[in-house]
Amino acid sequence: MSLAHLAIRKTDDLPLRHAGNVHNGKVRSVYWLSPADSRRIVDQRHYAVPDDTPLGVMVISDRISAYEIVWQGEDGLMGVPGKGASLNATAEHWFREFENAGLAGNHILETPHPLVWIVRRARPIMVEAIARQYITGSMWRAYEKGDREICGITLPEGLKNGDKLPELLITPSTKGILTGIPGVPEVDDVNITRHQIVDNFEAFAFASRDDVDRYESLLAEGFGIISDQAAAAGQLLADTKFEFGYVANQPGSQTDFSMIYIDEVGTLDSSRFWDLAAYREGKMVENSKERFRKLLCDAVPDKDVLLNKDRMAERGPLGESFKVPVASMMAIGDLYREMAERLTGNAVPRIEHARQEILDALAPYGIVQ
Repeated sequence: MSLAHLAIRKTDDLPLRHAGNVHNGKVRSVYWLSPADSRRIVDQRHYAVPDDTPLGVMVISDRISAYEIVWQGEDGLMGVPGKGASLNATAEHWFREFENAGLAGNHILETPHPLVWIVRRARPIMVEAIARQYITGSMWRAYEKGDREICGITLPEGLKNGDKLPELLITPSTKGILTGIPGVPEVDDVNITRHQIVDNFEAFAFASRDDVDRYESLLAEGFGIISDQAAAAGQLLADTKFEFGYVANQPGSQTDFSMIYIDEVGTLDSSRFWDLAAYREGKMVENSKERFRKLLCDAVPDKDVLLNKDRMAERGPLGESFKVPVASMMAIGDLYREMAERLTGNAVPRIEHARQEILDALAPYGIVQ
């Protein structure tokens, strides 16, 4: 029996009027609207943005990616049931908390459906901003091999996996492939130093050197808000990733703009949460996508394909041939929902007929064809 109806995987083929190609990411698809539709919707919906703001419809799926593979389940299950709604609910909660705290705005203008955001288009800063309070993951693997420097930051001797770091560390990496920057390899997602960003701020799409300080402040303050609220919910925030962009404050302005949070923040896809009580007892219990990564390593025929970057060419065929057990996919869906509800304090809506619900919710915007 096919279980395809339990999760929405394909989100780039909805009959929505848009301009250009649909941008299809690992979990979200974005339909950028024409200038005419954007201006009309800004006016009709009374958004507090310049009337020439470009708009997009961002639709999240239930896809789950890890190790550069988008995974499929057995019996036709093409994603993790409920994951998309859980991610959106979690990210939207933190965006709202950041704005309420006076940090910065974000790209979401409206949520017509739990799987859909109406967003304003931002000019992205080409840095993935990562903050780490504990050593684990890729940082630990490098440290264990003898590396004592990451992103130009020297780490102390004697650390163990899961130890709290002396201070919150910002370890940036590139967003996309950047060219012509001294010392920065022309590959996606490569570690960079603060010194490299400051010396080449324009190449990383910062408006000024001062904005490098600004992004670091927004990253650290946002981390603090998530960390404090997570602790109250019995969770420890080990590390997280943010992305930033610029939006205009006045119609047609090339000089009056603000830095905002974009993409997603504080979700189980972009952050690492541990059970706080277990950590205090000396155990690291993963309550984020890291649990899925561990599940994969335990289940695939050869986990070295996933862990060894020299075997990247083998990952695609592995992702096609290996189907994740249904019970595992359902368990990960339960984790995402439970964590979303614990972190936000609100129930995550259950989606039964995703595609039709999305189209019904977008009908009032006059873009459904």
